[in-house]
Amino acid sequence: MKGTVLFGMNNIFKIEPEGGGEPLECRIKGKILKDSIGAYNPLAPGDFVEYEADENHPGKGMILSRHDRMNYFSRWNKKRKAPQTLAANLDLLICVTSPQLPPFRPRFIDRALISAERGGVPVMILMNKTDQGIDEAVKDRLDNFSGLGFEVKFCSAKSGEGIKELEDRIRDHQVAFIGQSGVGKSTILNMIEPQVNQRTAEISSKYSRGKHTTCYSILVDNSAGGTIIDTPGVRELLLYDIEEMELQEYFPEMEPYFGQCSFNSCTHVHEPGCAVLAALDENKIHYDRYESYLRIMEELKNG
Repeated sequence: MKGTVLFGMNNIFKIEPEGGGEPLECRIKGKILKDSIGAYNPLAPGDFVEYEADENHPGKGMILSRHDRMNYFSRWNKKRKAPQTLAANLDLLICVTSPQLPPFRPRFIDRALISAERGGVPVMILMNKTDQGIDEAVKDRLDNFSGLGFEVKFCSAKSGEGIKELEDRIRDHQVAFIGQSGVGKSTILNMIEPQVNQRTAEISSKYSRGKHTTCYSILVDNSAGGTIIDTPGVRELLLYDIEEMELQEYFPEMEPYFGQCSFNSCTHVHEPGCAVLAALDENKIHYDRYESYLRIMEELKNG
């Protein structure tokens, strides 16, 4: 039978049967899925799986296989030293940020955009807490994102501004929300679909054991249509499996200058005759985006 992964914790996965019905509590048959060797988690919310019900234990079953993913959003789990998929088969990833409290973190957004592109996921940048005011530096960075073709929206969970528009945008879609602690992601989700926070609390209470419980994502139905995946708050978003010379491909502002550098293997960091550096000097590439490029490049070099 086919089902959808709602969440997983401590090697226990909640599976919703195709067509609806009471979710089953499942484990993986054989404990290892062949397509997930080396991964931090073999399954993520949004994954489609084949499973069999346990006739002797109602409400339980065994997962046999995972279907190929349409796309995915993942990060590098530093503690476990393995890739961790936070959500799969998405119509949209919504990266929530704020202008002041907490401070605007464009480097986090830059990394989220790269990770999403790696997994083939469309992204929206959602600026929450517009009631705090948006200064010129933040506005400049958001305008740059828009100019590069990324979708940028605004809202205020405090005043309700933009929430209706957000609800309309995600209706009948499968979407995931990500964001650093304090940006108001949970408050937004509570306004859109209160059962997200309610279900998260219930699951955490039931399955969390000890101080080192795995962070997890959870998928719930959106009562207005579609589904919502809430991901755990993350302090940093580490990238993986990107070669140094590949990094430039994730910065669309550099693309017009590919092939124009004096050296074919130009890293756009220090080489003479670099077309990207020339464009930077002429303000054709945003200096802060380029700073993100440099930081990520250094991280890739150091492994």
